[in-house]
Amino acid sequence: MFIDGEAGTTGLQIRERLARRDDIALVAVDPERRKDPAARSEALAEAEVAILCLPDDAARETVALAERHGTRIIDASTAHRVDPDWVFGFPEMAEGQHAAIAAARHVANPGCWSTCAIALIRPLVAGGLIEADARPAISGVSGYTGGGKAMIAEFENGETSGAFLYGAAQGHKHLPEITRHGLLSAAPGFVPAVGHYAQGMAVAVQFPGLGSEGMAEAEALLRAAYDGQRFVSVVPAERHAPRVMPQALNGTNRLELSVHGNPESGAVTLVAVLDNLGKGASGAAVQNLNIMLGLDEGAGLEDPAVRAAE
Repeated sequence: MFIDGEAGTTGLQIRERLARRDDIALVAVDPERRKDPAARSEALAEAEVAILCLPDDAARETVALAERHGTRIIDASTAHRVDPDWVFGFPEMAEGQHAAIAAARHVANPGCWSTCAIALIRPLVAGGLIEADARPAISGVSGYTGGGKAMIAEFENGETSGAFLYGAAQGHKHLPEITRHGLLSAAPGFVPAVGHYAQGMAVAVQFPGLGSEGMAEAEALLRAAYDGQRFVSVVPAERHAPRVMPQALNGTNRLELSVHGNPESGAVTLVAVLDNLGKGASGAAVQNLNIMLGLDEGAGLEDPAVRAAE
């Protein structure tokens, strides 16, 4: 396989996960030729699968280069996440998604924020608990590694000294995929934050009027949606309370969901926690690669908690 863009944060982590394996052969391009279309085309011709860790326009260029070679693609950019001709690479999202990824030529790796939001919202819309036009409010915090090399440098060089909110103008790049794959007919409200720490993510989705019965139904719908899944689980609220720690699952490919609320006011908050560089990026890409190649879905994901459970 070939990683196009392996010098970036996600690409480096994917390479580290795959380099330790003896069932995967990595196709390399001379660093001096990494932007040379001819060199990339040669690598694509040799590879069975390519993972793209590139800006959107560069990802589209690589997809075009790969067309004549028949190379299967996992794209970690936002370029194809709402393209109906691409399979969305969230295996646990819906019945049949795993099989669709296994058979796909083109898979769009989800974003970290959208993985959390879709995991929480979609089962409630599909189950009829909330309407497609509900416009839930989404907030959360991610480590600065989610912003790539430029943001990592900004924090680690001391240019930014604290956390910050962004996306308040409601134009976040993940909104289209959250809307489409969350089965929503209108974009939700979404104001995320970046914390002064490297990695880990916690996301909250607010439903102010569900009430105590709705709270119980929301948890039942989530449990039914992810029953038996290896990497996504619904846990008791106490596990992520009273403080939700975004770094709780760092180093794993796990996503934990929990339901919180106030029975007296009827306000309900759904919470998701994952490693933004694990299940939110490189771990998800490796999981999709394993599925596409018919290998053990957890190969190379180095998840001690999953191994202990098994």
